[in-house]
Parts: sequence; structure tokens; C-alpha cells
Amino acid sequence: MNHARIAGTGSYLPEKILTNADLEQLIDTTAGWIVERTGVEERHIAAPNETTCDLAEHASRRALEAAGLEPGDIDLIVLGTTTPDHVFPSVATQLQHRLGCYGGPAFDVQAVCTGFVYALDIAHRFIRTDGAKRALVVGADTFTRIINWKDRGTCILFGDGAGAVVLEATNEPGIIDCRLGADGRYKELLWVPTGVSSGYEQTRQDAAFVEMRGSEVFKVAVTTLKDIAEQILSANQMTVTDVDWLIPHQANRRILSATAKRLGLSEERMIDCVRTHGNTSAASVPLALDTAVRDGRIQRGHTLLLEGFGGGFTWGAALLRY
Repeated sequence: MNHARIAGTGSYLPEKILTNADLEQLIDTTAGWIVERTGVEERHIAAPNETTCDLAEHASRRALEAAGLEPGDIDLIVLGTTTPDHVFPSVATQLQHRLGCYGGPAFDVQAVCTGFVYALDIAHRFIRTDGAKRALVVGADTFTRIINWKDRGTCILFGDGAGAVVLEATNEPGIIDCRLGADGRYKELLWVPTGVSSGYEQTRQDAAFVEMRGSEVFKVAVTTLKDIAEQILSANQMTVTDVDWLIPHQANRRILSATAKRLGLSEERMIDCVRTHGNTSAASVPLALDTAVRDGRIQRGHTLLLEGFGGGFTWGAALLRY
């Protein structure tokens, strides 16, 4: 049976940077309070004419270049996003058109901040079952488009960005295992109250944005991220000492630190980009991965544990050898 390995990584952040000092001018807060509560110092904001597909295209081309491949080598695109350019068609099909790799399956996955991990598992299964040879897996969001800039609890956290990986079929395991989960009972702890078939015509301006009950999300997120990490490691006869790098969803610094502590893992072995990226939703895990690959921390042969947690709630983990 085929296995799948990461052949290349890429990422992209919009040019505009919004600092905590900038936010001090918008809402009742201070730069120090934001850092203390979240660890975020700045985040990138998409330009008014910049779409999720634009961000995804930049990240994808960089991943293809890193893999030494052309767009025509790709026969599957799976893209995680919560902020598509249109209700339909999908961002993935528009990305396929821009890259010029027509014909193969291309579709979006909506699992909010876990979107990339869900997409990675799906692409992995395609390759394992001979459904694809080379897949482009993307996490991309213009999440600030659904942020209420008067809500101090959310606007300090989020930013925009995209990350991508190219998966290719190999004889030796790259991706060792993936585990996904969800629990819809928690939807109102982190959600956007309106949608296409629920309140679309009556949408109020203040109901089209993310709403979050932060302290409750924190408790569930930390417990769930610890549990899914322990489950996937145990299922593969491994422990946290076998992991070279933990790459968690970059939700906020407090969640990252608490997760590492509960796992008994040194924060020196955790990739943390939340200070300069903020929470970029489905883009956060591949952004952090590409950052650490390009700065030399992650090397070929390293064992990586990727984790996502998002609204729904959804969660997932991927254990792989880079």
C-alpha cells in the first residue's frame, strides 16, 4: 500500500501588519494587556481586494517550488477554509484554475481551525488508496473579514494567512497516522450565528461576526489537545519523547503553553508563531510548519506532531516523519 510524505511546504502572509499599538487606537485595550492574555503582538491583514484564493495561490506556488514540482504534477487539491471567496464555487477549484492543473478532484473542507489537519488526513487517504499520486493540501483564511473590530475578546486574536504542503506517494511512511474528531454540542462557544440557510435574509450587522466565550473554549481546547496527542501516540506505540516538534494550532500563547505542560513536553520543542501571526484559523498549522522548515529548525527525518482545534468543536492530530 502507498504511503504519503511531505515533499514541500509553503506559506504566505498579507503585507499589511496590524500591531497591538494600532489596536489601542481602535478599542479599549493596551498592547501589554493583549500580550499578557494572548501572546500576540501583531497580525497580518488581507488587503481589501485580497481574497482567500489569492493567499492560497501564493502559499501553493511556494510549496510546489520547494517540492521541485510543476502545477501539472498535482492530481488532487484539498483546501481547508472557513472564509471562501464565494458561497460557491469552492476556493479549491478556483485555485486549481489559477495553477492550471485541471481535471483532478478539488474541494474545500470546512472544519474551522482544524481545517488543514482534516484536509491533510483526507489527502493522505486518497494517496493510500491510489486515488492520487501528488496532492496539494492548503489551509487558508481571511478570518479578519468575519471579525467585529469592536469586540475586544476576538479582534485581538485573529489574522489572515495561508499555508500549503505537497504530499506525494512513497514506499516508506511519511504520514504515520491521523486522528480526527468533533462534538457539535459546543457550537455556541465559538461560532458565527448567521449563515446561508439560517438567518441569511435577516442578518444584522452585529450577527455576521465570530462570537466566542473565551474561558470556556480554553478549557475544552487544552483538554482535547492533550487527549488527542496522547491517543495518537499511544496507538502508534510512541510517547512524547519520540516527538521532535509539536506544531499545535496557533490559537493563543496560553493554550499553547498549557497544552505543552500537560503533555510534559518542553516548550523549546514546540513551534510557536502566535506572536507574529496571531490566530490564522486553518492556516495556522501549515504556516507554523513552513516557518520552522525554512528557518532550519525542522529537518528531514524529524518526527512531527501536528494538532488542530476549532469551532464545532472540531479537532485532529497528524503524526508524521518529515
